[in-house]
Amino acid sequence: MSYLMLDLSSTQATEAELTQLKHPMVGGLILFSRNFIDRAQLVSLIKSIRAVRSDLIIAVDHEGGRVQRFREGFTRIPAMGDILAHANGDIAKAQNCAVELGYLMAIELLACDIDLSFAPVLDLNRVSRVIGTRAFGSDPEIVIPLADSFIQGMNQAGMAAVGKHFPGHGSVETDSHLAQAIDDRNESEIRELDMVPFKALIEQGKLQGVMPAHVIYPKVDPNPAGFSSYWLKQVLRSELNFQGVIFSDDLGMEGAGVVGGYKQRAKAALDAGCDMILVCNDPQGATEVLNELEWPDEAPDKSAKLLKADPDAVAKALQLEQRWQKAKELAESFPSKF
Repeated sequence: MSYLMLDLSSTQATEAELTQLKHPMVGGLILFSRNFIDRAQLVSLIKSIRAVRSDLIIAVDHEGGRVQRFREGFTRIPAMGDILAHANGDIAKAQNCAVELGYLMAIELLACDIDLSFAPVLDLNRVSRVIGTRAFGSDPEIVIPLADSFIQGMNQAGMAAVGKHFPGHGSVETDSHLAQAIDDRNESEIRELDMVPFKALIEQGKLQGVMPAHVIYPKVDPNPAGFSSYWLKQVLRSELNFQGVIFSDDLGMEGAGVVGGYKQRAKAALDAGCDMILVCNDPQGATEVLNELEWPDEAPDKSAKLLKADPDAVAKALQLEQRWQKAKELAESFPSKF
C-alpha cells in the first residue's frame, strides 16, 4: 500500500494531476464537492482516473447530514445523530434504520466505482461544533450499536469502514479545520468516554481503517493525535491491537499547522504511525511532499485489500434494486435539514 492520498482541483483531472497520480508513493485519491457536477460527470471522471491507475483507492467524505459531497443524483443521507430520534428512541428500530442507511450510502458510491467513504464518525456529540449531529449520539452505549449497524450495511454493499476521529473529537469545541483544537482532559476521562466506541468496534473487528483527530490532548502528549506515536503506535496498535490502515486527517487543516510545513507534517504523521497521509486543498503542498520527502524504496505492505471495495459483494448488492429503493424511501422520510 502506498503512502499518499491526493485530491483534484476541479471536475476533470489535469495532465499534471494524472502524472502525480502515477507516482509510486500515491495510493489514493479523495474527491470533494468541487469535483462533482452530476452523476454522469462523476462516473466519467472516475473512469479517466482508473485508466491511469486502476489500483488507486478512491475515497470521499460522504457520511450523511451536512457532510455529503455529492448531492445531485444521490440520495440525501440524514445526519447520523437524527437516526435515534427518527425511531422515537427505539434502539432496535434505529439499528435497522442504520443498517439500511449504511447500505444506501455505500451502494450509491460503489455504483460509481468509488471504493470508500470515510465513515462512520465515532465521536460523541458533546461540545464540538464541527461534530454535532455527525455523531450517532452523546453516549457510547448509543454510538456503539448504531455505528455497528451502519457498518453492517456498508459491508453488505461491499464497502470497508473507517472510524474517525480517534481517540475522539467530540469533547473539544474548536473546529480543527480552522484552528488548533486542544482537549485539556485527563487521559483516564478520554479513555473511559470518547475512546470507548473505537475500542469496542476494533475489538469486534469492525474497522478496516481509523482516522485520528487533529486534536492535542496536552495531558497525554504534546502532539495532535495524528502526529503522536503514543496515540497511534502505543494505544491504537499495541493496546487496542488495531490491524487496519491508519489514515492521517487532511494535513492542510489548521489543526495540523503546529507541526510545521507540509514536508514536516507528512514526515511527522508517517513517523507517528500513519499508513496513508492526506494532502488536500493545496496542490503546491502536495508537490512539496512528493518531491521533497525522502521516501523509502518500497511502500509498506499494508494490504489495500482491506480498503478496496469487494467486487463480489458489490455485484450482488447492485442487483438488489428493491432494497435500494426502500432504503431511499427511508432516507427521504427524514426531515430535510441540509
